[in-house]
Amino acid sequence: MDGTMVRKGHTPEAIVAKLRQVEVLTGQSKSIAEAVKTIAVTEPTYFRWRAEYGGMKNEQVKRLKALELENTRLRRAVSDLTLDKVILTEAAGETSKPRPSPGLRG
Repeated sequence: MDGTMVRKGHTPEAIVAKLRQVEVLTGQSKSIAEAVKTIAVTEPTYFRWRAEYGGMKNEQVKRLKALELENTRLRRAVSDLTLDKVILTEAAGETSKPRPSPGLRG
């Protein structure tokens, strides 16, 4: 390998399952370090996952995922609408410049 990190892209459901597995192993008097090795992630990853997903149930994880997707969709819609508004404002500014009336030709 060339030394770059490879992300496995665990699903939220898989993360919750692995966190539960660590809870079970630590309940069986294994250290966190040993339990984390068993689930094949680093300790920093485990603690990051625990901070983000700790205590969640699968239904809550699915709801969180759905809300994140909806949030992304809404942000994209707002961005598109903002761009449309800028374009329309610029176009309106060009057409709203005063024009000489047809009867006052010089």
